[in-house]
Amino acid sequence: MASSFTLPNHTLASLLPSHTPKTRSSVSQCLPLLSKSSQSQFYGLKFSYSSLSTPSFSSFKTSISAKVNKGSVPPSFTLKDQDGKNVSLSKFKGKPVVLYFYPADESPSCTKQACAFRDSYEKFTKAGAEVIGISGDDTSSHKAFAKKYRLPFTLLSDDGDKVRREWGVPADLFGALPGRQTYVLDKKGVVQLIYNNQFQPEKHIDETLKILKSL
Repeated sequence: MASSFTLPNHTLASLLPSHTPKTRSSVSQCLPLLSKSSQSQFYGLKFSYSSLSTPSFSSFKTSISAKVNKGSVPPSFTLKDQDGKNVSLSKFKGKPVVLYFYPADESPSCTKQACAFRDSYEKFTKAGAEVIGISGDDTSSHKAFAKKYRLPFTLLSDDGDKVRREWGVPADLFGALPGRQTYVLDKKGVVQLIYNNQFQPEKHIDETLKILKSL
């Protein structure tokens, strides 16, 4: 099943590093040409740039083929949580699960999303749902992130983004930024909602609570 992600021009401009050299073409003014040794922080991720690589702006749409769809049972997995303990998805069968993939610990939008889940956590528990966050960060990063922001839910370390790929979570910004996608599974482990919104992280909480009320 094919889907697409559209990134508005004004949103892209607000996210890219604000560095405009004096002598550049109109395209290179939108994305800076950087040397191999230069790095920048973007959404909590480190990037190394090459002056030979500039993304094409012929289209702002990227097509992806989802491997997990609404109405399907997603692949199971076992990952380590913030305490280094193995956690299997099958463990939560019999209760609704809100499982959200996010780019990185400590990035502004990911912190905002995690704290929004935290602030609404009582509503999720009243609905009998389990909240699980997944990113490629290691367990020590998750532990520090959860402690700093008093997160009451499980964070899983997807080393090498294996589960992200198996579930078909789409990336953003020409594949440079890991996608922000939330799944709601019912008591039988069937997907009832897939919600993708990279730039409005709080919306994930609103949408998941809506669907949980109907389960």
